[in-house]
Amino acid sequence: MTQPPASAPTPAGIDPRGPRFGALITAVVLLVVIFLALVGASAAALGLLAAQTLVFAWGAFAGIARHPYGLLYKAVLRPRLGAPAALEEPAPPTFAQGVGLLVALTGVVLGLAGVSAGVSIAAAAAFVAAFLNAVFDYCLGCQLYLLLVRARILGRGPASA
Repeated sequence: MTQPPASAPTPAGIDPRGPRFGALITAVVLLVVIFLALVGASAAALGLLAAQTLVFAWGAFAGIARHPYGLLYKAVLRPRLGAPAALEEPAPPTFAQGVGLLVALTGVVLGLAGVSAGVSIAAAAAFVAAFLNAVFDYCLGCQLYLLLVRARILGRGPASA
């Protein structure tokens, strides 16, 4: 039996510390967006929220294993840590990136429409989710994914059912 190349993603799952690290960076970025919006730097807040929206899109469409913050974790922190206690399925955190994308995109659209409060409200909502994941290892988007799977709104393939 041959082993997959080291560069291939493991089919068993992802290191759960990667998404938590990404959530920490996301929380800091969103906190800066909120601060900028509150001090009246609306254009800067909107620009930074738009950049974070692109990062969410990358994670949602390319997958959590290819997320920029996850790649940074993999290159910088992972080599310095021991093996994770367990791996996790990549689908829930990838779905969570999609939820973050929708929330942040709503803020960007509202900001472009002249509703400056929409930027800070969307950033605050996304910040709460990122903070919960980074600090308490509680992923709201992942929980939403699991609820939708249990309700059979999102399906799983026959092999994982």
